[in-house]
Amino acid sequence: MKNLTNEQVRFEREFQRNPHSVRSFSEKLHLSRRNFLNMAAAGVTASWLAPGMSAAPVIKSTPVTTKNKAKNVIFILLTGAPSHTDTFDLKVLDGITPSTFNPATINGLNFPTGLMPKLAAVAKDFTIVRSMRAWALVHSLSQTWNQIGRNPAGVLGNVSPNIGSVVALEMASRRTPSQVFPSFLALNANAAAGPGYMPAGFSPFKVTPSTAGLRNTTNSDGQTRFEQRWDFLHHLDDPLRKADPRGETVEDLDQFYTQAKGLTYNPVVAKAFSFTAGEAAPYGSTGFGNACLLAKQALAANQGTRYIEIMLGGWDMHQNIYAANQLPNLTNTLDKGLSQLITDLKANGLFDETLIVMCGEFGRTTGRLTGANGRDHHPQQFALFAGAGVKGGRAIGATDASGSNTADPGWSRNRDIKPEDIEATIYSALGINWTTIRYDDPLGRGYYYVPNSDTDVYGPINELWA
Repeated sequence: MKNLTNEQVRFEREFQRNPHSVRSFSEKLHLSRRNFLNMAAAGVTASWLAPGMSAAPVIKSTPVTTKNKAKNVIFILLTGAPSHTDTFDLKVLDGITPSTFNPATINGLNFPTGLMPKLAAVAKDFTIVRSMRAWALVHSLSQTWNQIGRNPAGVLGNVSPNIGSVVALEMASRRTPSQVFPSFLALNANAAAGPGYMPAGFSPFKVTPSTAGLRNTTNSDGQTRFEQRWDFLHHLDDPLRKADPRGETVEDLDQFYTQAKGLTYNPVVAKAFSFTAGEAAPYGSTGFGNACLLAKQALAANQGTRYIEIMLGGWDMHQNIYAANQLPNLTNTLDKGLSQLITDLKANGLFDETLIVMCGEFGRTTGRLTGANGRDHHPQQFALFAGAGVKGGRAIGATDASGSNTADPGWSRNRDIKPEDIEATIYSALGINWTTIRYDDPLGRGYYYVPNSDTDVYGPINELWA
């Protein structure tokens, strides 16, 4: 607890001294549908097209036993911060909680079946962590914190990569030449954190799912003309490349071109990134539902995608939280999309090798509503885990009667669960050593996959599998 308190003090001091050190989302690197081929031509193509970084860094780690249960991760960030006591840590209040919530006990869990009936039906497949607590109550800051697993206002905050970028780096050597999808997909997540100091190729490949599929993978002049230009490029380039003194570096660039081309005029790409209205209907025919559908299809294609980030916003309900277009509407969207994702992953055999993680950036105030009939920001929150061998149908940790504080941490470290612990859990599930320290960061301080991992401050929630 002392180490966590010191971390909070350091954060508050740094944030007061230098509040502008927090990156705005618009400043973060990413790969879009439009620029991925341009990046290939510029020689800064993704390492999903070629494994490894430019030079082998010095790496240190502590021997640990990882869970190694997952091949894939789907990380869902509920931006705006949902009310935990109205959803996954339900606290029923007489005269306040709407009767339409239809609270019921499922596997010993109090759950709003009226808001999320489909998730109630698959409750045996997920576990709710109720002892999670945020570090800060600023939206952009905490959203970034949950994506990079550390303090964005800290010394390495501006250069720290998205967890998905680290996963892309770690998984690069496992890719086969035939796999053409990016390792890190960001769906409906234009605000996703970027690769930090890592090469731009480890950026999230940002897509807004559409029945039209992945655009900018064909040429306006047609495939024949495109192939002719491709052949002409090699006719001019091959002799120069073979004579280039940079040798292997230029050969790698040629590989970048070739593999980026693999996304063009590719029926596998077309199939995975497009869908019909009928296919979208079970997911709710919403932006979030479409993202869940595309996530399932991208993983089913087995084309190298290993980390998918999905965002569902609109949870910042300071006013009229129980209005039909507020909490009931968003929970309906979440209910249909997530429940169908779980159902389909189980049906196609991917559920047992895919870890689903869902949380907001923090929670909301508890008890009675505010004067505006809403709920304000609060550090207590929840996280949901499913798949990859996670034992479902239960809760880890418990809050007090109001939901304001952790009453029972529910895990071996006997404290609140933090974003850094979620990060360590993701790495462990994928078989990645969360204590890794890379000495290739621009400040020369050493980039810790999980902060302070060498002193065991944070660690995986192993109880998810117990």
